[in-house]
Amino acid sequence: MSLPHPPLRHEHEHDLGLAHDLRTLAAAQQQQHRRQALRWLAGAGAGLGVLPLWGCGGGGDTASSTDTDTIETPAGTCSAVPEETAGPYPADGSNSDASGSISNALALSGIVRSDIRSSIAGLSGTADGVPLTVTLKLVNSRASCADLSGYAIYLWHGDREGRYSLYSSGATEQNYLRGVQETDSTGQVTFTTIFPACYSGRMPHIHFEVYRSLATATGSTGRLKTSQLAFPTDVCQTAYATTGYSASVSNLSRIGFSTDNVFSDGVSLQMAAVTGSVADGLVAELTVGIAA
Repeated sequence: MSLPHPPLRHEHEHDLGLAHDLRTLAAAQQQQHRRQALRWLAGAGAGLGVLPLWGCGGGGDTASSTDTDTIETPAGTCSAVPEETAGPYPADGSNSDASGSISNALALSGIVRSDIRSSIAGLSGTADGVPLTVTLKLVNSRASCADLSGYAIYLWHGDREGRYSLYSSGATEQNYLRGVQETDSTGQVTFTTIFPACYSGRMPHIHFEVYRSLATATGSTGRLKTSQLAFPTDVCQTAYATTGYSASVSNLSRIGFSTDNVFSDGVSLQMAAVTGSVADGLVAELTVGIAA
């Protein structure tokens, strides 16, 4: 699947070929060394999706590098979610879309919403796929995982065909699967969406950015953290056994966490806990720690 905008790489090379992303990852070598230790702890279970699910509290990982903002407290250990590339399709004002114009979905009317399956701001279209509810709980890694209310989280991902709205051929006239929400009094946001595809070269994932408030969630310059959410392999296999995900079945069979260029150095702090069913809808939950 190719993109009509030359500066962007082939969609199936999402996050792989961008020199900017690679420089960012190279500049964070100390963080990578820390997360390599997490990968050792996770062991072979990463390929099976059997990993520790939460980054905060006594049951999470306990690496204590300053790069992770991991703080020892009487209440336990709380680790900040790793910083990751936003990839080539963030639509947060940091790059151009398929038309060559700077793309900023954060400026769209109606972008603050919980159900992100349909396009907004004068565009029509709805993304089909297995129903998925994503709940992120934002906590302070510097204060015993205290809930962070009043922050904003921008979430986006590819559709059932592996396309990103505004960028990918066949989805340039869509802006679905993008949305912003403010964390409630318990630090939570919940999005209604669809299970993302597995395209060539990447494990299935969802991108998100954290902002201090809705007022600052207007462009990439205001973001505090950029990361990605992962899914257990067995859950992906179950979701992809349904209509419309045939390409994902093949792509998933050729990739694993150990060879994914983003998750290969450790995924335990980004692995969602998933419940529910394909028939009734899947529910993915993740606690996200940041150094607030």
